[in-house]
Amino acid sequence: MTFKQAKEIVERMELAELSLRNSFDNIDFARRSLDDSILEQKKVLNELPQKDKKISYLYLIIMLNIGFIVGLLVGKFLV
Repeated sequence: MTFKQAKEIVERMELAELSLRNSFDNIDFARRSLDDSILEQKKVLNELPQKDKKISYLYLIIMLNIGFIVGLLVGKFLV
């Protein structure tokens, strides 16, 4: 093996090492992003029952207001 061939092999190995290091960094970043998104999903799932309860109360209040308005209209036009 000549010195030139050995130098080329070393350069290729260094390039491969840099590529692997970059790939590992990308994988680590993706893993951290996935962990963050999983935490956010858990927060959303924990808040869903509370939000659903609030939406039910708001729906009830809207129906009461509509009933009140209909009652006023019926009272005004029938009486």
